[in-house]
Parts: sequence; C-alpha cells; structure tokens
Amino acid sequence: MDNNDFFSLDRLLEFGIGMGMAQQMINMMNQSMKSMYIPGSIQSMPQPIAHFYYVAIDGLQTGPLRETELMELIRGKKVSKDTLAWMPGMATWLPVEQVPAILKLIALTPPPLNV
Repeated sequence: MDNNDFFSLDRLLEFGIGMGMAQQMINMMNQSMKSMYIPGSIQSMPQPIAHFYYVAIDGLQTGPLRETELMELIRGKKVSKDTLAWMPGMATWLPVEQVPAILKLIALTPPPLNV
C-alpha cells in the first residue's frame, strides 16, 4: 500500500484519533448543555440553599432565622447596621454592615408602606 493512499495505516490512524477527539468534544458539549439553565424551558432552576442567620437583639442571641424572618426584623427596625450577626461559616459575630449576605437582605427589604 502506498502511504498517500486514503486507506493507508497512517490515514486510518488519523481518522480514528479525529473521531475519538470529536466524540470527547460532543460529550463535553452535551454535559454543559444539560447543566445550563434556559429561561422558559421545561427544566427548573435549582432551588437556592436556605441560609440561617443569628442576630443579637437586646443582648440575647436570636435565631436561627430564615431570610424572611430576618427581613421582618429589619423592616421592624429591630436589626440595624450595628446589630451583631452570625451565620454558618463565620468565625465570629460581626456587625451587620460587615456581613454581605445580610446587607443584600437589607437592600431587598422594602420600606414600610405608609398609607
């Protein structure tokens, strides 16, 4: 067989390697497409992880609190930027203004409705 022939061993080996690489690329693309969220599609978004918070109110530890419960305390002005807070993963109690997760909740809490 001539090395320039389409059916030569070198050509068949190149073809086989190319097919193997193509199969790996297809598998990677399929895997990334399965984990992708597409708005309006049938697949649902993963549920957010529930976070629990603890705050010090009048010198007493209050908690565990869900986000909605903490937002009610913020709305009722029982939690301010100087209130000490702790959540799992923190080494020590910190003022609310130094805890980004709680600052996010403060930003999302609507002010009281004055009718």
